[in-house]
Amino acid sequence: MIFERVVRPRLFRIGGGDAEAAHEWTLRRLAALSGNRAALAALRGRYAVRAPRTVFGVEFPNPVGLAAGMDKDGVALPAWPALGFGFVEVGTVTAHPQPGNPRPRLFRLPDSAAVVNRMGFNNCGAAALAARLAALRRPLGVPLGISLGKSKVTPLDGAVADYLASYRALREHGDYFVVNVSSPNTPGLRELQDREHLDALLGALVGQRPILVKIAPDLTEPAIAELLAVCLERGAAGVVATNTTVARPEVAERDRPAAAQRGGLSGRPLAARAREVVAFVRREAGDALPVIGVGGLMAPDDAARMFDAGASLVQLYTGFIYRGPALVRAVARAAAAAPPAAGVSTGPSLPR
Repeated sequence: MIFERVVRPRLFRIGGGDAEAAHEWTLRRLAALSGNRAALAALRGRYAVRAPRTVFGVEFPNPVGLAAGMDKDGVALPAWPALGFGFVEVGTVTAHPQPGNPRPRLFRLPDSAAVVNRMGFNNCGAAALAARLAALRRPLGVPLGISLGKSKVTPLDGAVADYLASYRALREHGDYFVVNVSSPNTPGLRELQDREHLDALLGALVGQRPILVKIAPDLTEPAIAELLAVCLERGAAGVVATNTTVARPEVAERDRPAAAQRGGLSGRPLAARAREVVAFVRREAGDALPVIGVGGLMAPDDAARMFDAGASLVQLYTGFIYRGPALVRAVARAAAAAPPAAGVSTGPSLPR
């Protein structure tokens, strides 16, 4: 494949192999591309695939989405649907702009098709994202999800107000919202997954837009069950399973120094655990909580197994880094040929 033979090696050499420098370079190029209508049309002709789904009342042209973290501030939004994605999730965004953790904070594990990051919710803030979304010249054409996180400067007892401020600033722009309480890179954030904190948070946010909760793969099954009970009680629309892991599954020998870095691991080593969590959520909640499955999807077969485990939609991040847009197209084509996934409706969507 051209991406893996030619494009990826060049990207991986940018900045002397600095993964974040390559990420920033790519976003700048995609942002520039986003203003070129002819180029976007050509990309859509090559990569876009129709495999419609309606999940938690939202219509998706195909069930393959871009995961949060790739385009936190929404700088290249028109490019992602042109590259084949059926939905795009921006963020994680916080109420206050913040630089994130010190660099270096993003590390590739190429032999294991994995990444370790400790970014720390670096973003320009909810108000800046709202302004950028309001200034979009044309409709995106696919659903937009917005991942919300807690500002690092906000103490846990102020988390509800912090998330609510971001939600209010962005409410009119998102088709669904994800409450990210599971990143391992903001101190204390994962405490918001416990019953008391999550109950208060969902009580404040659930309302006009579908609200999903993103969960950690490191939770025990009893802890996940308790989290799901709160989601059901408070009317959450679904869950995203999973975030990155602080565990370190087996990786290739050459990748062990990078794997030893502090942060969350994503990519192929996370795949089995992500599927386990998706399957548990499906068994525990049934159709009441549709699941967006994310973690280790490197090939169409990985996505098929995720759908079989109970996911209604899937998202790519690390797989896109290593496989490029051809993976998006391949997964969407496979989904188009497969029976509808769990939690998928063919009825009308909710009014926007």
